[in-house]
Amino acid sequence: MTQRKGTAVIAIGGNSLIPDKHHPEIEHQWAAVQETSKHIANLVEDGWDTVITHGNGPQVGFILRRAELAMPEVHPVSLDLIGADTQGSIGYMIQQSIDNEFQRRGLYRRAITIVTQVVVDKDDPGFENPTKPIGGFMTQEEARKFEEMGWKVIEDAGRGYRRVIASPKPLEIVEVNAIKSSVNEGWIVISVGGGGIPVIRDDEGLLHPSPPAVIDKDRASALLAKDIQADLLIISTAVEKVAINFNKPDQKWLERMTVSEARQYMAEGHFAPGSMKPKIEACIDFIENGGKEAIITNPPNVARAIAGETGTHIVMG
Repeated sequence: MTQRKGTAVIAIGGNSLIPDKHHPEIEHQWAAVQETSKHIANLVEDGWDTVITHGNGPQVGFILRRAELAMPEVHPVSLDLIGADTQGSIGYMIQQSIDNEFQRRGLYRRAITIVTQVVVDKDDPGFENPTKPIGGFMTQEEARKFEEMGWKVIEDAGRGYRRVIASPKPLEIVEVNAIKSSVNEGWIVISVGGGGIPVIRDDEGLLHPSPPAVIDKDRASALLAKDIQADLLIISTAVEKVAINFNKPDQKWLERMTVSEARQYMAEGHFAPGSMKPKIEACIDFIENGGKEAIITNPPNVARAIAGETGTHIVMG
C-alpha cells in the first residue's frame, strides 16, 4: 500500500474532455477522458486522495443547441438542469474510465460522482451585468427571439450574436460534507462539475435555482479545496507551464511564482481574462486561505509536476 501523501483537488479543463474542437463526437470524448484518467490514476497510485472537478462549457452549448432545434416540439430546458445533466454525464464518463484504469492496475480504489450545488449571492453584481458568453453564434433575427424570451444577447466581435449570462462568485458548496466524508472513506470523488449548479438561499435558508449563470470552474475548485482542507490544488490546462509575455518574442515560462509575484504579473496584464487569469486567481485564493501549494500544468505532466519536474508552482510569498 502506497503511503498516503495528502489530498489533492485536480481541476480538469475542456482540453481534457474535447481536445479537438473539430471532433467533439462522443467517441472522441470517451477517448480523451480515458487518456486523462490514466494521468489521474498515476496521482492516486502515488498515494494522493483525489477529488476531480471538471469543465462543461462545450457540453452545455451542445444541449442548448439541441433545445433550440427542438423548441417547436418540446419545452425548453433551464440552465440549472443542463448543469446537472452534464455533471451526471461527464461524471459517469470519468467515473467509468478511472474505475477501469484502477482495475487494470490492480488498485482497490473506486470513483463516485456527487451532483454539486454551489450557493451564490442573489445580489451578485454579475447578475446586473452578465458578460459570460454561452451557446453558439446567432444572426440578429435569431438573437431578437432570445431577447424576447428574457435572455441578454450581445454582438460578439463581428462574428455574430451570443447570449451572455452572469458568472457570480461561488460562496458555499452545499454538498461539501458529503464530499469530505467520501474522501475520508477512500473514494475518488468527482464533484463541482462545471463550477457547480448555481443556487441561491432565500430568507428561510431554502435553496432555489439562481438566475441564469455559470460559475467559473477554477474558482469553485479553489473554494472546494479550501473547504476540505486539501494539501494541493492542481489546475490542468492546455499548456505545461504558465508564461509571461505569452506568444511574444520575449515569452518566458514560469516554474515558480509566489502569490505576490502572481499579483504583479496580473496587474501588468500578462494573463488573459478569459484564459489564464481566472486560473491564477483561483490558485491565489487557495493559497491565501491556507493551501500549501497550487500547480498549473497539462494532463500528461501532472505526475511530473507534483514531483517538481515541470509545471508552474504557486506558493505563499
